[in-house]
Amino acid sequence: MLRNREIRILFIIKGVISLIAIISGFFMSNHTGWLILTVVAVLLLVSLIFTRWRYREIEKLINYLREISSGNYSLDVRDNAEGELSVLKNEIYKVTTILSEHTAHLESNKHHLTNAISDISHQIKTPLTSMVVMADLLDEPHLPMEKRREFIQNIHTQLERLNWLVTSLLKLSKLDSGTVQFKRDSVNLNKLLKQSVESLSVPIDVKQQTVTVEGDEEISLINDREWTKEAFINILKNCIEHTPEKEKIVISFKENVLYTEVLITDNGPGIAQEDLPYIFQRFYKGKHASDQSVGIGLALAYRIITDQGGDLEVLSEKGHGTQFSVKFYDKNLVKV
Repeated sequence: MLRNREIRILFIIKGVISLIAIISGFFMSNHTGWLILTVVAVLLLVSLIFTRWRYREIEKLINYLREISSGNYSLDVRDNAEGELSVLKNEIYKVTTILSEHTAHLESNKHHLTNAISDISHQIKTPLTSMVVMADLLDEPHLPMEKRREFIQNIHTQLERLNWLVTSLLKLSKLDSGTVQFKRDSVNLNKLLKQSVESLSVPIDVKQQTVTVEGDEEISLINDREWTKEAFINILKNCIEHTPEKEKIVISFKENVLYTEVLITDNGPGIAQEDLPYIFQRFYKGKHASDQSVGIGLALAYRIITDQGGDLEVLSEKGHGTQFSVKFYDKNLVKV
């Protein structure tokens, strides 16, 4: 304690003042001198004891901070007593709690990033491996023209899949980083849904499916046209993929005083009950997912809709089709 320069100076000043007071007391009378000497000795002893206690408390805080710097956030120094040291302890504890939460958040993000990289690597590796094999086969000089065309078409399909995957991942990364500023335009819902259907006209024609849009043509929304269209396209793509050939997909919409609801219903095989809680998670593939599915379209749709203040839910029963419910709340309730 006495190695502390400030404490040494403090005791030297107290000693000088005490010595002057004692000498002055003895000049007055011996009785006064001894009284002052006794009082000064007691005060110096109390001051020494108090300073030593205070110094030990500060040492405890220093050791506590060293524990924090080493990553130990389990210690608790909260003190409900009055005084500046108690206030300091409580403030240090608050900072420790914040640091602990930040550390846990960083660890969670690190774990999530590791899993995401693993999933992305797996999704990219599969089509790349397929293309490498087919490219090697195309080098065969005696390969029949029919097979050659088939391999080229397969390579083209895999490239389109990779392009869609990378584009979707970039969109998701923008949403995750919070850099997307959603526009607040007045959008005619009927036109938006029909444009979404037109964007998928090729796979619809290939499977000879029928997609109908039903609802009041005057209904409008306040949202971002292009991002919302992206969400509907991904939901529709999932329905088209799981709906048998020559079957029907129905899109209906209506509004009430609270929200505008869009229902997208297919009559595919449905989703297993154990898959429903995870259907909007990234890279999750249900039991009935096709080999071409990467499990990212519905996750992207969910983020786009919920980030604009809406809700996306799914109702399904195995063997009885699937219905997606998209709700956009009253225009004054939509998040900015």
